[in-house]
Amino acid sequence: MLTCCYEALLERFLRYVKLDTQSDPESKTYPSTAKQLDLLRLLKDECEALGLVNVELDKYGYVTATLPSNVDRAVKAVGFIAHVDTSPEVSGANVKPIVHKNYQGEDLVLPDRNDIVIRYVDNPELADQIGNDIVTASGTTLLGADNKSGVAAIMTAMEYLIAHPEIKHGDIRIGFTPDEEIGGGTDYFDIEKFNCYCAYTVDSSTRGMLDTETFSADAMTITFAGLNTHPGNAYHQMINAIKLVSEFVERLPKEGLSPETTRDREGFVHPTDVRAGVDSASIQFILRDFDAAKLTEQKDLLIKLAQETVDAHPGSSFTYEHKEQYRNMSSVLEKFPDVSGNAERAIREAGMEVIKMAVRGGTDGSHLSLNGLPTPNLFAGEQNYHSRYEWVSVQDMLKSAEVIVRIAQIWAE
Repeated sequence: MLTCCYEALLERFLRYVKLDTQSDPESKTYPSTAKQLDLLRLLKDECEALGLVNVELDKYGYVTATLPSNVDRAVKAVGFIAHVDTSPEVSGANVKPIVHKNYQGEDLVLPDRNDIVIRYVDNPELADQIGNDIVTASGTTLLGADNKSGVAAIMTAMEYLIAHPEIKHGDIRIGFTPDEEIGGGTDYFDIEKFNCYCAYTVDSSTRGMLDTETFSADAMTITFAGLNTHPGNAYHQMINAIKLVSEFVERLPKEGLSPETTRDREGFVHPTDVRAGVDSASIQFILRDFDAAKLTEQKDLLIKLAQETVDAHPGSSFTYEHKEQYRNMSSVLEKFPDVSGNAERAIREAGMEVIKMAVRGGTDGSHLSLNGLPTPNLFAGEQNYHSRYEWVSVQDMLKSAEVIVRIAQIWAE
């Protein structure tokens, strides 16, 4: 349906991923990094150039715009949302995207790091990509398909609808957000002003996927205080905080409650960063489970293990900070079967099977749903996100744009 948009979509996507938009969990500003505004300002300009109305870049960095209804009766307004930031886990600076045309099942060796190889055998999703065009980075950075593939799909769908006024739709609102990767993507998002019956984040992976259940998530930082003295006179005085945090990590569960030993509906605690010196050492965690009550159990476990660590070293101490990030969206979406139902119909009409699963992650839609805007998550094609092995298929991005167009049509019927 949207094959005519191939070049425009690819050009957009390549332009977007070359902009470094990495967010920063240590920042006290919003957005957490000024460089995210480089893409947000560009998107504002592009929305205006397309002819969208009510285009705004607000003081928090949110870009919103409207494609007005072209039907003469009341139709529920729907929204489509994507985030512009990339993960803090891998560099997003100086991304060099590579388009691998007419993929035929070969391993993809990334030229700037020959040890970074996207192997066919390790990526079962590649089996469905024979003949398609795969985009990767060059090996030293992530690609940024999470979530710039969603941004490109939304913009392409809007351009297509504007060029094809015979396709009937109600008011369509689009939104681009910062800081999703650090759990703050909707901290200041004005749902009332967005003014939609429902919305769809475009931030899932495999073609045909529709996410209606996600992890619940918290973040936690534990800081150990040691005692620093001159190492030459440290006997029975020094308490090395680097060793404290190392002992604490060794106490963490190894079989279960860790990402590398859990799957399906099992939750985990996951250390993501350590900042350590002799006097003080801090370790950051993400806590994940489909049952929010179990996050409290995880927090209590980490406190218990930290206490055991300092108890073994009299004179040391610890403090912690805990923050709720997002909650499982399923409890809300169950009350709005038309929201997921119309998306499922759109996916089928676009020639795909619907893939529904409990997602071991979360999106802005988790926050939005719990705050009153039912927002399931549509596929955008992104794979191996947060890593140098990230890739996306151009054809999958086109299918995502097609589903957006079809959803708009279905809500207007």
